[in-house]
Amino acid sequence: MALLKIARMGHPVLTRRALPVADPTAPEIRRLVADMAETMEDASGLGLAAPQVHVGLRLFVWRGGAGNILALINPEIEPVGEEMEEGWEGCLSIPGLRGAVPRAARIRFRGLDIEGRPMEGEAAGLAARVIQHETDHLDGVLYPMRMPDLSRFGFNEELHRAASQAARPANDRPEPQPEPPQETA
Repeated sequence: MALLKIARMGHPVLTRRALPVADPTAPEIRRLVADMAETMEDASGLGLAAPQVHVGLRLFVWRGGAGNILALINPEIEPVGEEMEEGWEGCLSIPGLRGAVPRAARIRFRGLDIEGRPMEGEAAGLAARVIQHETDHLDGVLYPMRMPDLSRFGFNEELHRAASQAARPANDRPEPQPEPPQETA
């Protein structure tokens, strides 16, 4: 197994629609899945799509229940109901940033496992969010493209600092300082 290089936002592989996997049982697909799982674990990710490691194929890995790493090949997803949930997302291809993204609260998914067997199920909560996020990668969509409010997009440290300050009692916060006058040209 090997650690793979993760493509970062701006690389064209992340904005292209990935191609279907012809043979999920092929040795190169098994090797790719194993390398992706190792790369995801090394980067402390929850999911990783093939385009994120410079491979334009429709497959991703994610952390399932009980810490298992699962692969879904040629996935199809559909929302179950109309309920949407907004949640904070990050991405290994957009390091150091987070954003609030609306997603379907519940989804149905289907595809193939690495044995070529049909795999299907329903997911809610974090699992539904991760599956939708990774499937977006296969369609050339990055999470900021799904954000209706870019004021809820920022660097992890700044968002954490703002949340910490908001949680402090008002009398414990520093007084706001007036802005210095701006010079005009």
